[in-house]
Amino acid sequence: MADRVPLDFDPPARQIRALLLGVDERDLTAPTPCLGWPVAALLDHLMGLSYAFAQGARKRGPGGPAVEPSAEHLSRHWRSRLPVLLEELATAWRDPAAWSGTASVGGATLPATDMGIFAMTELVIHGWDLARSTGQDFAADPRALDVLVDFLSQGPADGTPGLFGPMRPTNSDDDPLLHAVALTGRDPAWRPPRRRAPIRRAS
Repeated sequence: MADRVPLDFDPPARQIRALLLGVDERDLTAPTPCLGWPVAALLDHLMGLSYAFAQGARKRGPGGPAVEPSAEHLSRHWRSRLPVLLEELATAWRDPAAWSGTASVGGATLPATDMGIFAMTELVIHGWDLARSTGQDFAADPRALDVLVDFLSQGPADGTPGLFGPMRPTNSDDDPLLHAVALTGRDPAWRPPRRRAPIRRAS
């Protein structure tokens, strides 16, 4: 991976920006594959991780511990602000210097290559979360998925507290994106509960 940028953040950043166009106000309270998080909390997390990982790529200090996402904390300007943060994230990791040495995010310091892979994992998996929660399609770059599946496969089978749940059974024939999703402890078949149509009252 030396002397070149190993992962391209532009495709997932573009896809998430496109997904935002399909999110309406009713979606903000809808559940997501992230247990206990409605869509608003997921969007808050995407804003926080985009900023934090961009800062890590630019070697701008260790940063404080990660803040628990919440629907109440979501900026009212998320529709305009999140696309900017995603673009800044993609730009930061486009610089080969971002992948050298170490990077610090959320109070943790890792080899920069590992941190970049972790950032890509967060972006792709939460992109899938957002798509499933709002009834939209999501596809990931096959080259990135190869790296993500290898990275996630090396984690503990019983999960990583605060990050991933216990890995779900997968096989080599699974779709690579759903394989990665299962390795994070998510149910690849997860769908949101169907909304009830409003009751029409007789006039």
